[in-house]
Parts: sequence; C-alpha cells; structure tokens
Amino acid sequence: MTKFSDLNLDPKVLKAVADSGYETPTPIQAGAIPPALEGRDVLGIAQTGTGKTASFTLPMISMLARGRARARMPRSLVLCPTRELAAQVAENFDAYAKYVKLNKALLIGGVSFKEQEAVINRGADVLIATPGRLLDHFERGKLLLTGVQIMVVDEADRMLDMGFIPDIERIFSLTPFTRQTLFFSATMAPEIERITNTFLSNPERVEVARQATTSENITQSVVIFQASRKDREGTEKRKLLRDLIAAEGDACKNAIIFCNRKMDVDTVMKSMKKYGLDAAAIHGDLEQSQRMKTLAGFRDGSLRFLVASDVAARGLDIPDVSHVFNYDVPSHAEDYVHRIGRTGRAGKKGTAIMICSPRDARNLDDIEALVKTQIPRIGETAAEAVVEAKAEAPAEDAPKAEKPKRTRTRKPRGEKAAQDSKPKADAPKEAEVVAETAPEAPKAEVEVKAEPTRAKDAREDKAEKPARTRESGRGGRGSDNGKPVGLGEDMPTFIAKSFEERMDS
Repeated sequence: MTKFSDLNLDPKVLKAVADSGYETPTPIQAGAIPPALEGRDVLGIAQTGTGKTASFTLPMISMLARGRARARMPRSLVLCPTRELAAQVAENFDAYAKYVKLNKALLIGGVSFKEQEAVINRGADVLIATPGRLLDHFERGKLLLTGVQIMVVDEADRMLDMGFIPDIERIFSLTPFTRQTLFFSATMAPEIERITNTFLSNPERVEVARQATTSENITQSVVIFQASRKDREGTEKRKLLRDLIAAEGDACKNAIIFCNRKMDVDTVMKSMKKYGLDAAAIHGDLEQSQRMKTLAGFRDGSLRFLVASDVAARGLDIPDVSHVFNYDVPSHAEDYVHRIGRTGRAGKKGTAIMICSPRDARNLDDIEALVKTQIPRIGETAAEAVVEAKAEAPAEDAPKAEKPKRTRTRKPRGEKAAQDSKPKADAPKEAEVVAETAPEAPKAEVEVKAEPTRAKDAREDKAEKPARTRESGRGGRGSDNGKPVGLGEDMPTFIAKSFEERMDS
C-alpha cells in the first residue's frame, strides 16, 4: 500500500501530514501528487469527500518551499467557487505548511479591501481567492498575475453552475502561458471539457471513481410526500422533517438540511428552533462573519443542525456528519451528489434522506439517471407523518379561522327578471328592506313608509315660496309691487325713489 513517504514530498510537509494524523493517501492523492511534483498539468476527477484539497496543497507547498514572493505578485493561485471553500483551503494550507516559511493571502468577499491589500503588498506565495474578488483587486491595480507559477482550479463544475466560467477564462489569460495548471472537478460537463482542452497542456488525467457517483458508505432513501392541502404543504413538510429526525434517534448525531431557496432556509431553521432543535442557517445573503461563525460551531459540535443552501454543498470538509436531509429535491442532479457527499466521508458511514413531492418527480428521475441507481422509497413513513401533521397543524402556523360566509336566498330566475324590469323607486335601501320584511302589509302602507321625510319637507317648502315674475327686474332682484325687496327698513332713500323721480331731481 502506498504511503505519503513514497510520494517524494518535502520532509517538512511529511512531518505536518503526520501531525494531522494521516498516513495513507487517498486514491486521488496517490494519483495526482506524483505528476504534480514533476511539473505536469493534472486533471483530477473524483467524487466529493475523497481528499482533492490535499492533492494540490501538498505538492504546491513542496514546490514553493524554495523561493520568495515579491510584492503584489503571488507565486501560486488557487481559485474556489465559494468563500467557505476558499477559507477551508486556507486552513488546510496553514496545517500542512506550518514547518515551511510561506505566506498566504485569502481574497474573499465580506472582508475589507484594505486588509487584503496589506497582505498582498507584503508578498504572497499562495493566493487563495474567489474569482470575483480576485478580479476586483486586479482592476484596482493592486495585483499582478504575471508571476504565477502554479494555478489551481478547484470544484470546476461548481464554477460552471455559478456562472464563473467567463471569469475563469479571463484569469487564465492574465497568467503566464508557462504556468502549471491543476484542475479538479467532481463531474465533467461539456463546457468544463472545453476549458481543459483549451488551457491545459497534455494533462495527466486522474479519475479514481466513475463520474457523478455516490459513496457506497452512504445509505440513501427518499420519502414520497403528498400534502393534504395546498395551503398546508409547508407546515406538513416541516412536520415530516422533524418526524424523520426523531425516527433516526441517537444515530442522528448531527445533520445538514439542504433547501433550494434561501427563504426556505430561514423558515425551516426558525421552525426547528421553535420545536427545540438546535439549528442555525447558512446561505449567501448572510454576513461572512456570521457564516464562518455558524460553520465553526457546527464543526466543533456546539451546533447540531445546519440548515443550508447549496453554498455548503461543495467541498466543505466537515467531519463526522452523520446525516444529510434534502428538504427539497435539488433542481440540478449533480447537486445531489455534492449534497450527500457531506456525510460518509473518510470511510465513515452516513445517511442521506430526501423529501420528494409530486412536482419534484422529474428532478428525482434525473438524479437516478445520473447516479445510475434507484433510490429506495420509504413512502409509509411519509404517510404517517402527514396524518400526524394534519392533527397538529394549528400548533405551528395554522391557517386563520374562516369567517362565516353571508348567506342570501336566491330568487327564481323568472321572478328576479320580472323584478328587474320594473322601474326602481327613489326610496333608499332601508325602505326596501322594510317592504320585503312585511309580507302582508298593504301596498299603500308600504309606500308611506318608503317615502323619506326629508324629500317630503323639501316639496312642501318649495310649494310655499312665491313664484318669481318677469317684473321683478334684472336677474330676479327687482321689487315686489313697485317696492324694492331684500334691503329692509334701513334701505337708503335714493334707492327707494322711482326712476322717474331720480330723473326729475
């Protein structure tokens, strides 16, 4: 059996590996490290959890042990799709390079530019970065990539899913043509194949497992879920998740619950905490410091359940994860392989359970076609959980009590049409109600009740006013019987005179 001592690694690196407790390399490590130490390009294809990170960090440290980096010109570059994966690579680098004097810089979002620039200006032998933040520093003129000797692309298929391929191609063009490239991925999509053919020179292809395969150490199952009612689907699905966790008992030491949407991540986390389950959320909208704190708590065992989006599905090395629950069926079949790869790592046993609703049937078929196996169904458990969820639905987020609907007796169509054809009375609705509720009242009596008093008084007032005559003068403001009206006894004398009297005077 091959040992690390047989791989021609630097003695100081071997000492650090021994301190970490490793003696025997994994298949991907045994296949990738020797050609990498020879300076050849390497194309590594292996399922998640097989030790790909050490496959490039160990030869990098051995080759970079001699030499010194210049300011703003890193000697090597490692590209990662997510901040968490980049931070994990940095941790592995620190562990394996503790006996070697090498400087590293971590360029990820959520951290101050000034702090990162200060590290770059001191000179970085190893630069670990996400593509977006790396290009931000380059466009600011704070970074030069012309001194890169070794370039590593980790989780290339995840880069493709996240839309980083144009950025990767641009970064390749900024590095020297003579660089050494180490390219690692769990799957090989056609676009990934095109990039490898373009930027890798006669690479050593190391494929230790069939593409898109799941570990044999993972027990997989799927629960067929059917909600009793559409508006109760969320409540019953969360109830089913809690029942599945309870059914695992003490075997479920800790677990990662994957959701497709960030909104569902927060909802499921709050629901679990409400029912006494120690859970925290992690997704891309959270602050980087909070995400790292949550991951640290899950790693050290102080946090039992991690509710996550696919930001935690790739490359994160979290030891001793006993269970993975897929609250949602992933829309991309490859994501299923990466999600359940968080458990059953390093030869340990793991359990993966997925909840599938009828609308997810097509995605489930794609997953089974990719992994080339049928995932066992446990529909009976789901049916029992749904029945219990119906009884306990009001406990979490029960629908509001429905108000009693107003009932109205409908008249026959012919009678209604006849009534609509009659001219509507001027009486208000109150009068109509009185008329309808008095079945034997005489018609005349109904009409009296229907006549409003205000309208009656208005007609009487109108009848008492004297009719205006044309002799009243211009605009109706003349005199009545030769005498002016409207000014009273205080009217001036000259106004009271007639037209003829004013002319004579």
